[in-house]
Amino acid sequence: MKNLNDCYRWGNYLYSAFFLLIFSLASCQKAEPVDEGLPLPVMTLQEEKAAKSFQYLGSIEGVENVAIRPQVDGILEEIYADEGEFVEKGQPLFKINSQPYQEDLKNALANVKVEKAKLRKAKTEIDRIKPLIENEVISEVRMETALADYEVAQSSLDRAEAVAANMRINLEFTTIKAPVSGFIGRIPKSIGNLVKKTDQEPLTVLSNIEDVYVYFSMSEADYLYYERMKGDSTSKKMNNQVKLVLSDGSEYEREGVIDANSGQIDKSTGSINLRAKFGNPDTLLRSGSTGKIIMEQIYPNAILVPQGATASIQDKRFVFQFQDEDSTVVRREIKIEGRTGKQYIVSGEVLNAEDRIVVSGINKLANGVKVNPMLPGQLVVDNTTTTMQ
Repeated sequence: MKNLNDCYRWGNYLYSAFFLLIFSLASCQKAEPVDEGLPLPVMTLQEEKAAKSFQYLGSIEGVENVAIRPQVDGILEEIYADEGEFVEKGQPLFKINSQPYQEDLKNALANVKVEKAKLRKAKTEIDRIKPLIENEVISEVRMETALADYEVAQSSLDRAEAVAANMRINLEFTTIKAPVSGFIGRIPKSIGNLVKKTDQEPLTVLSNIEDVYVYFSMSEADYLYYERMKGDSTSKKMNNQVKLVLSDGSEYEREGVIDANSGQIDKSTGSINLRAKFGNPDTLLRSGSTGKIIMEQIYPNAILVPQGATASIQDKRFVFQFQDEDSTVVRREIKIEGRTGKQYIVSGEVLNAEDRIVVSGINKLANGVKVNPMLPGQLVVDNTTTTMQ
């Protein structure tokens, strides 16, 4: 009986140990891991309006930039306007000592009086001999001589009057007036200096800057592209409207228009010069300033890809396109047509609107890698998706 009880007790022990072993093995067994893919941000591409920019360094000049030079020699006697001052057309600017020219004019006028007297004398001689010839007192040869003397006197008078007129003009040139309205530039001469018509440096430069020209140059390749795009009927059209960025980095508030080019390619530089005209009613722009001309090519329906979403292999650019059917990615080569900000303008031949691409972490990817898509700006910490602020 004792042996039977012992067997029964040992049987219970073995039965409990068996079930304890089974439970331990079941609790230690791990579940099969589920591959959800790499948690990476994915964006959906859309058609957006974009602009591709071309920049060129330009120099600014007034539409009327007149070098003021003396037309007579003499001592500079007066300066009526100061540097930087705005003057009206016809306003006196400089005065050259006029006394020598006044004396020249007096002398020329005196010669005119002499020649007039000679002409009257010749006319009197003709009147005197005319009746004598009619009465055959003297021969007609005397009349021919008298008429010749009269013509000589008339020519001498005309010459004297021309000299007097020239002296009068020279006298007027001693007062130099503004040929156009504008701003006075630097004045290198001072009162008392001798000025000459042959001076290489002008007295000043007068600039009419109500409108200004911005001169710039572009390469032959850019010019050909610009000319082709002007007539393009597709969404890549360019026009003559340009913008101006000033030397302080600010953008000028008014747009300009390209209105002329040099017509020839410079063989030494391989470039062509162009001119853009800007309104300048506030006279903010001044002759001699510099700026950057901005030309834009408008894309009304562009596909934009962040630069950080691309990878470069040799001279090619790639993105990883997300496949909705199996949550994997495929590497796609893209054709870049330009940049706008931190984005590439991409040709629609490979990517289209509603396509999805991986935005970051592309160094972890290869063809066929599974991705757990997140919104851009999200990240995973301890298997929890959070949004970055």
